[in-house]
Amino acid sequence: MILPDAEWRHRPGLAALCRALGANEGLARFVGGAVRDTLLGLPVADVDIATTHAPAQVVRLLEASGVKAIPTGLAHGTITAVTHGWPVEVTTLRHDLSTDGRHAIVAFTDNWREDAARRDFTMNALYADPVTGEIFDWFGGLDDLKAGRVRFIGDPLQRIAEDHLRILRFFRFHARFGDTIDADGLGACRARANDLMALSRERIASEMLKLLVAKNAVAVLRLMVEQGILLAVLPEIDATGVERLAALTERENATDIAPDPIRRLAALVPVASAEAVGARLKLSNTDRKRLQSASGPLGAEGTHALGYRLGITLATDRLLLSGEDPAPLDGWIPPMLPIGGGALVERGLRKGPDVARTLQAIETQWIAEGFPDADRVARIADDAVAQALRASSQS
Repeated sequence: MILPDAEWRHRPGLAALCRALGANEGLARFVGGAVRDTLLGLPVADVDIATTHAPAQVVRLLEASGVKAIPTGLAHGTITAVTHGWPVEVTTLRHDLSTDGRHAIVAFTDNWREDAARRDFTMNALYADPVTGEIFDWFGGLDDLKAGRVRFIGDPLQRIAEDHLRILRFFRFHARFGDTIDADGLGACRARANDLMALSRERIASEMLKLLVAKNAVAVLRLMVEQGILLAVLPEIDATGVERLAALTERENATDIAPDPIRRLAALVPVASAEAVGARLKLSNTDRKRLQSASGPLGAEGTHALGYRLGITLATDRLLLSGEDPAPLDGWIPPMLPIGGGALVERGLRKGPDVARTLQAIETQWIAEGFPDADRVARIADDAVAQALRASSQS
């Protein structure tokens, strides 16, 4: 089989990079996601190249051809080649010497099949000749790709023992590409689900957030809950959360709003557990705040008021999770209150708490009136200052 032509294969500098690595002599091949996604007719973001050259030789060849070489993972044989401003991961063929479920010690090889055998799924172990487009497939990846089947290479239990993250990757790839669940893979993931406890929470978070925006996320998460996959690391996620996620997904589709992983996680996790889950997954402070805020109340001031007080992103989260229409926020830019504390001092208020309280009252009325212009705000300010001065004189 020949790799179909695609836009990414004509990126500036790629052909020269392949020549520098000896693609014309069969010493370098495209591998992984770029091959898989091209065969599926999907857009390709990242390009990976496998080569028989040792890492130091890769650096020398790249530099000799004028390509910037960054030793991003030298111990594992990975060099990032930067050509015309975009990166290509170049990795020396390798096989595992030892693994502990989180890290691997590798040795370099010139055997293409050995390199393919250490990869996780058959659909990710497809290689393509950059010159002829010929595809190399040692483990039935093409058939699995056609069938929409995510299948481990070799013994699933052994592959999971090598890297426990493959449990989550199995479900993420099934959510993205799968039609038929591989029974052996599912059984192995169920049997080894407790292995997830050995992973860093950052790795778990990364996989989960990617899974949440996959096209079949709801069905796959429902399966994961049924099989008890997440009990060891995210016991808060249950069937009720999956149904909340399903409802959110329907609203996103109906309103043509792109899926967002933090918003979807907020639907999946009970409100009372949002803070704990955000901390456990070591999300950024911004994402933790968003996770906790997403299911909050809408208030009685209206959609634009909510967008003004929370910002468009948080307001959209709350509206979608509450079943309300966020359409009024589409393209809306929250205005700035056209008056400040200095203008109130000029009207006679003393600097201090009175200014802050009066400004807040002005803002509340401005929001309630639908954000009127500066002239109207000036009249609101006149009345508010007059009221504050009367109250001050009576105290």
